[in-house]
Amino acid sequence: MIRFKRSAGFTLLELMLSMTALSLVVVIIAGAMRLGYRAVESGGKKIELLERLRASLNIIDAQIRSQIPLTAGEEESKKYLFKGDRESMSFASNYSIWSGQRGYVMVAYKVSSESDKFSLYASENVINLKVMNETKLLEGFDEIRFDYFYKEPDAEQGRWTDLWKEENGLPEKVRITMMFDKKSFPLVVPIKAVGTLTPLFGQIPVNKPR
Repeated sequence: MIRFKRSAGFTLLELMLSMTALSLVVVIIAGAMRLGYRAVESGGKKIELLERLRASLNIIDAQIRSQIPLTAGEEESKKYLFKGDRESMSFASNYSIWSGQRGYVMVAYKVSSESDKFSLYASENVINLKVMNETKLLEGFDEIRFDYFYKEPDAEQGRWTDLWKEENGLPEKVRITMMFDKKSFPLVVPIKAVGTLTPLFGQIPVNKPR
């Protein structure tokens, strides 16, 4: 009887099982690497978003704090250049987004609705020049609105209004409220230059409780 000696190699079944196990290991490692990459990318985007938000809020804070009480009109009918309502605000400032503290600029903020989200645009031009620059400061918020703090000259307490109609006076503070994911993020900025052109303010509409 002739006996055949078994070779020391792998059988086809063993080879297939080994390849299957190796493929599973490769798939698991690839999935883990993909998840890690997405986590890093998502974290990087969040950091970039937070940095942009911080920079934008610093710009807004600097421009409002540097508001200049410029007036326009004849001596008897001078009016402050400050204007503001719930969705927009314009004023003169000595802080420019593009040039820093290099002169007087007229600043205008405008809230715009984009696909059920709100963005805040800023535009400015050097006073007496027609060159206009514009940029987007904030985006992706559920709501962005402005409010203005008003106080009678002899009053101890003031009140907030979302419409500034007094052309002979300036608000003491401006509040920008930003809503994101059902959370409110208010930014209150005091205005250094305050005062009136007349002894008393006119009537200011007051926000009613909602």
